[in-house]
Amino acid sequence: MQANNPSLEMLASLYTGTTVEEVIGLKALDPEMKANDPNAAGLLDERDSLKDLRKEFRLPTNKGIKATSVADDLQEEPCVYFVGKSLGPLAKRSQELLNEELDIWSRIGVTGHFDHPMQRDWMTLANKATKLMVPIVGANEEEIATMGTLTANLHLMMGSFYKPTKERYTILCEIKPFPSDEYAFASQAALHGFDPSTTVVHLMPRPNEHTLRTSDILDAIKEHSSSLALVLLSGVQYYTGQYFAIPEITKAAHEAGALCGWDLAHAVGNVPLKLHDWNVDFAVWCTYKYLNSGPGGIGGLFVHEKWHKEKGVQYAGWWGHDEATRFQMPPVFQPIPGAQGFQQSNPSVLNLASLLGSLEVFSRVHPTDPMSVLREKSIRATAYLETLLRSTRFFVGPHDGEKVLKGQVMTGDNKPMKGAFTILTPRAKEERGAQLSLLFGEEAMPTLFAEMVKRGVIGDERHPGIIRYAPAPLYCSFEDVRKCVATLVEVLNSL
Repeated sequence: MQANNPSLEMLASLYTGTTVEEVIGLKALDPEMKANDPNAAGLLDERDSLKDLRKEFRLPTNKGIKATSVADDLQEEPCVYFVGKSLGPLAKRSQELLNEELDIWSRIGVTGHFDHPMQRDWMTLANKATKLMVPIVGANEEEIATMGTLTANLHLMMGSFYKPTKERYTILCEIKPFPSDEYAFASQAALHGFDPSTTVVHLMPRPNEHTLRTSDILDAIKEHSSSLALVLLSGVQYYTGQYFAIPEITKAAHEAGALCGWDLAHAVGNVPLKLHDWNVDFAVWCTYKYLNSGPGGIGGLFVHEKWHKEKGVQYAGWWGHDEATRFQMPPVFQPIPGAQGFQQSNPSVLNLASLLGSLEVFSRVHPTDPMSVLREKSIRATAYLETLLRSTRFFVGPHDGEKVLKGQVMTGDNKPMKGAFTILTPRAKEERGAQLSLLFGEEAMPTLFAEMVKRGVIGDERHPGIIRYAPAPLYCSFEDVRKCVATLVEVLNSL
């Protein structure tokens, strides 16, 4: 297999009815400039309406990530931080709120629960976060709870929604879900007396493909309809970056007589969601990725209002009790109506403060629909990244992924190309968020990753062979994209 070097004209065919320059917004700024012009990034940044939001974050520095190959005078400058799909950066507002809450705790102690000097009573602080989550997940306030952590919330939701019978017991998920999901599915099946190896059905891509076709998912739902109890997929798949067709899959699950839940860890804050309108039964998420709440930040869950009376709380805790009488400590549990009745323990105020700081930045983008605004830039930045990557001499088609992984891609003179790579993430903007998963040779990838970090570009690695880059629109620039690809080419040429 020999590597190729696609032209921008060939790349334009990825975007039906338009050119790459139109997709990334360059043609409107300079009709003559091409996407691979090194000046394009600066022009795109200059006209970016969201560019000032970058100043709202404390981006890790070159010195901080140990970018030892970066010049001394640039060590304190921000690195190219393309790893927000693992851990978002610190919002300055989050740091302010954290410092304020620590100070208030030191001065007034327990009275902060009910008499907060800045009108942020700890008793109801989670409610403030929940209000700001409404436009991000597309739900009614009573359908959302800001609480717990992702896997704990997943178990809570499966405890209420996964009720297998001898006839209906199958859990349908994608191959290689995030490991914690895999463990949860298996343990829930076993808890009900079923064998996980036959109860949890994994959807596989077609041969020589890396992502799932929506039509194949819908066909699998029909195929397993007689035994199907629950369809539970990732909104955005963590490994490949595929954004699943949530409304279509949810509808198909319901038509098959099953319920449909979603792990939105890599989707929330990344792509627009309309959980209520899409009739999703339940969903769970974390907030430390695209929502930037900090390491191990608080999670969240969604329960559609149609289930609020039928799906009762099975594992009650005092924070899910009616707020009006919670501190009267009654012996009988009276749940808050809706998703917030699933709350158990009082949430960490510091975790909430950190989340609130970032959510306030989201609300500055647009008070009622921030995700549509962010999505527009996300599509452009990700397309720009893809365009520059595909125009390098090291790119090969994804159908040759196995050869890439094994280091079997050959140059024109029939020599091994050590730096050959492909992209696993779907090309269509409807099937991806702000993430591209690049596949390199299994042996070469660790060195490539380390050299990129030394030069001030950080993504994250997933063995074997994957480096994921995420140009999150809140704080990443088009110049970041250009630097990322230019640095990658420099590293690949050095092999």
